[in-house]
Amino acid sequence: MAFGGTLWMLILYTTIFIHFLLLVWGVSYTLARTHVPRRMSRPAPLILLNLLVGYGFVLAGILEKLGICHRFALLRAACMFIPVMRDPKLIIKDLDFDGVPGRVYWPKTSPAGKRRGIIFFHGGCGLFGSIRTTERICRAIAHQTDSVVMCPEFCLGPEYPFPTAVQDCCTAAIHFLKNAEEYGVDPSRIAIAGESSGGTFTAAICQELVTREDLPRVRAQVLIYPFLQGIDFNLPSYQQNHSISPLFRKRAVVLGLKYLTGKTMNVDGVLKGAHVPPDLREKYQKWINADNIPEEFKARGYVPVEPAPFSEELYEQVKRAGETMFAPLLAEDDIIHQLPEAFILTCEYDVLRDDGLLYKKRLEDNGVPVTWYHVQDGFHGIMSIAGYGRILEYPSTQKCLQSVIQFLKGL
Repeated sequence: MAFGGTLWMLILYTTIFIHFLLLVWGVSYTLARTHVPRRMSRPAPLILLNLLVGYGFVLAGILEKLGICHRFALLRAACMFIPVMRDPKLIIKDLDFDGVPGRVYWPKTSPAGKRRGIIFFHGGCGLFGSIRTTERICRAIAHQTDSVVMCPEFCLGPEYPFPTAVQDCCTAAIHFLKNAEEYGVDPSRIAIAGESSGGTFTAAICQELVTREDLPRVRAQVLIYPFLQGIDFNLPSYQQNHSISPLFRKRAVVLGLKYLTGKTMNVDGVLKGAHVPPDLREKYQKWINADNIPEEFKARGYVPVEPAPFSEELYEQVKRAGETMFAPLLAEDDIIHQLPEAFILTCEYDVLRDDGLLYKKRLEDNGVPVTWYHVQDGFHGIMSIAGYGRILEYPSTQKCLQSVIQFLKGL
């Protein structure tokens, strides 16, 4: 017994020591490598968020190397600790949407007629995240817009690589559209919304549905700092914000390719543009080009970069990055001009900022109405921390959420 107790104490102290070393390393790494913009009115939440995210990724990587679990399993497990609280103003049910599980939020107040419907996709690069991570946002939208909100729990990579997640979302969305009245929803007032990769899925699914004459037309699309193209990772926002947490330039590409291929890749060639054939690069130049970015967004520094020589081998590994279900910005104009009214939220200190700006231009060039909200001191993921209190919430977090809510109220 004495030996067993000593062994357990040794394991406990070793575990604590390892976590302490990781914490020290995380603080040192953050202070040395992570850039905190001077214009940020309150940098503490961003620094804390960076520490938490960095710590999680490092610990997850260690567990993966030890063969205990793959790194995203730990990040998903962490989501289970997000508390789910009862809400006396909402009816909340977990339901099935043609084989895809999901959660629906109904306001308890009596409606004057059929309510608007909101389909909301959570972020997480198609690798982590869950209904729980977006629970507070969905509740706020349901409350403040008096809408029925549905959020699907789609399959995640790397176990289910692209396009499983977006196909699950599409399946759930189609089911909701077909059966809108069963949920108390007006079929003509359904918007699709998503944050980060959820915004990617939103754009892709709206493109998929424009040719479906058997379904109600989607009323609007809401894209919250979405990823929309995998061609050019040297646009101004990628250069300016490459070391701003939580979505570093390299991390964005590593996670995106993990979702796309199910594999961990060396992304250096992709960062340099060696994965794009010359003929496709020439084709996409009219849509993905720094010349299409307003000059004010280049003020913090931008240097045009020539792509590296084309690599056929690299292209074969990642060629599905050219599919519109992964990169909606690559859709043809005959699809783009049919899309519903859009709301696009971009953040100044986000590597994905220019994806949103380029899509905004494409939509407007094709006659699609766009409401644009730009957060001058915002960073990637700023809205996902809504409802977590002053320690984590950034001053602009609620402004982001309210901009989305005000747009939805007008539908």
